[in-house]
This record gives sequence, C-alpha cells and structure tokens, in this order.
Amino acid sequence: MKVLVVNAGSSSLKYQLFDTVSAKVLAKGNCERIGIEGSRILHKTAGKEQYIKDTALADHSQAMKLVVETLLDGEVGCISSVSEIEAIGHRVVHGGPFFTESVLVTDEVMAVLEKCVSYAPLHTPAHIMGIKGCKAAMPETPEVLVFDTAFHQTMDKPAYMYGVSYDMYEDYGVRRYGAHGTSHRYVSGEMIKLLGGKAEGTKIVTCHIGNGSSISAVKDGKCVDTSMGFTPLDGVIMGTRCGSIDPAIVPFIMEKKGYTPKEMDTYMNKKCGFDGISGVGSDSRDVERAMNEGNERAKLALDMLSYQIKKFVGSYSAAMGGLDAIVFTAGIGEHAPYIRANALSDLEYLGVKLDEERNTFGHSDIPVKLSSDDSRVQVYMIPTNEELVIAKDTETIVSAL
Repeated sequence: MKVLVVNAGSSSLKYQLFDTVSAKVLAKGNCERIGIEGSRILHKTAGKEQYIKDTALADHSQAMKLVVETLLDGEVGCISSVSEIEAIGHRVVHGGPFFTESVLVTDEVMAVLEKCVSYAPLHTPAHIMGIKGCKAAMPETPEVLVFDTAFHQTMDKPAYMYGVSYDMYEDYGVRRYGAHGTSHRYVSGEMIKLLGGKAEGTKIVTCHIGNGSSISAVKDGKCVDTSMGFTPLDGVIMGTRCGSIDPAIVPFIMEKKGYTPKEMDTYMNKKCGFDGISGVGSDSRDVERAMNEGNERAKLALDMLSYQIKKFVGSYSAAMGGLDAIVFTAGIGEHAPYIRANALSDLEYLGVKLDEERNTFGHSDIPVKLSSDDSRVQVYMIPTNEELVIAKDTETIVSAL
C-alpha cells in the first residue's frame, strides 16, 4: 500500500510517501512558510535530484494541493495517478484523555480532536489544518490519526497521576500523558527483536534524546512510565525547555520578573534548557563545540542532561524490577557519544558496561551495539522511524475497511 504520511506544523507541512510492502520512502518533502511571504516546497523523490519551487501558499489546503501536483509531476514526481495514494496517515502530538490508539478520521473524530487543542495548543490546531488540507486535496482518500501519546496509555494510575486534588484529574484530565510515543514504540520494538523477539519478560529503557527529549520504561513491550508529563515540558532538560523543576519556582520567577502566565510559559519552553544554561544556544552540537573550547557553562548543560538520563535509567530499572536493555535514539541520542558515555557511567552495578570504541561510531542508519560483549544489559543506538510506524498503523486500519 502507498501511504502518505503527513506532519503538519503551524506554517509547515512535512510529508513522506511510503510503500508499506517494501517499507521504502518513495518521496519526501516539506512545504515551508505556509501563510507567510517566501513560502516554497522542497521535494525529493528517491533516485532523483532535490526539487525546490518558490510559490505562494496561503494555507494548508494549497500546500497539500501542491504536494499532490509535485508527486504527479512527470519529471520530479513518482506516481502517475492520485489514486495510487491509498491512504494518508497524520502524526498528532496529543490525544488528551480521548484517544488511546490510532483512529480513522470521521466527522465525530474531528469533533473530539478539537477538544485536544487545550492539551497541545501549539500543535493541535496545525494538525487540524493539515487534516482539512488533505481532505480538500484528496476528498476520497481515507485518513488516519496516529497519536504520540497513545503508546503511553498502558501506564498504571500510580505512574500517571499527579499529587494535585483528584477533581483536577476528573474535571480537566490533569495527568501524565507523555510524548514521542511513536518513537519509543518503534525503537523498543526493534530492541525486542534484538533480544530474541518475545516482548514478554523484557525490561527496556528507551531514551529519545533530541531538541525535545523523553525517556520511557517499557516492560513486556508496554510503556509503564515516561518522563514527559501533562505537556512535553516535563522530564529532562532540552534545547530550550527547562524540564522538571520545583513547582514553586514558577510563581517565584513570575513575581520577581513580573511575568504573566503566558510569558512564564514562553520562558520555560523557549528560554531555558541548553540555551538558558549554556548561553551558547539550543543546538547540542554548538554546545558541545563550546564545551571543547573550554566553556564551563556549556559543559554544565551537557552534564546536567547526562546526569538526569542516568537518574531515569536507575529509577526505571527499579520500577520494572530489572533491566535488559537501554536504547538511545533521536538527534542527540544517535549522534552524541559524550552524553551517552556520561549517562551510562557508574552503572556497572546494574550490569551496564559501555564499549568506548563502539560508542564513538560514525553516522549509522542501522542499529549499533554500544555495550561490551560481557555487559549483562545490552546498550544500543537504534535510529528512530516514527513515519514508518504511522504508515503501518494507517495501512492496518484502512485495509480493514
């Protein structure tokens, strides 16, 4: 089945066209600056040169129309008819308390998705625009929503509840939802294959470490805990996000700086993390470069992340009653040996032995074993593939229609 996977942002629309039989990407691209001056499409069909076209894109409907036209183009495209696209799969960040698994788009589903706006106000409106844009461009093509939060719905209540009054949970759905679930689901599944193929009895910690980062405990193939919470602000420090902090710090800073609630939210999401600690910026590569040049604040930022990852590995091992494997994935997890080595140092008591030479591998598109041969706990870098998971879920649901 040919499935178009769409990830819509407020002013962008990223896409990949999959052949789910071969699991190959036939084409991919991005419509940039939608609704903004200077909009364009960047498109790449497998085996062909990249194609760039500057054109006005007023909204996501126009962007999606352009995507279809580009895929059909005889020179830069890869299909001869729009009917070849048998389904569309959408990445959706937050399903709130309403969605626990992937679902076919219907009018009823769209009405419920509107209720998810308050849980992810920066993401959900963009997703809705993308879904409507696809419907306008390909009205007969079935669409499926795949939620980042769905994988974490297997957590037990003691793991996902907060210590606020119970009515906040009952009335407003205040609880831990997590994020990056599609990535955690993919890499834990790949790790289970490396452990022998049976999910039952496995205990894995998956570390999705990038500009946004989250860590999950996966027992018997199911999520039992995760570091991100009610929003993606919780957990370890990130590129610009503060991660977990004492809640009393929030009113303290608001009073000292005179911040409104919105300004405080912006501060915690946009001005903290690597950027705020190092003073260098949010990109880990820039921060590591500064550390190597002797910048102590840059080193502090990286060491804070490593230390926090180590704490989650230890606590999740306790929560699962043991540990079989640790997986690193995403931009930093796949490319930062310094952070991986620091995060795993002093974990020999858990049975973790990192092979320093293996840990300094170059870029790899396939899983790389990082632990020594005598390590009881297996450590791997596994490149994530969220889009493939979305394509496969979409295929499963549409094939059953």
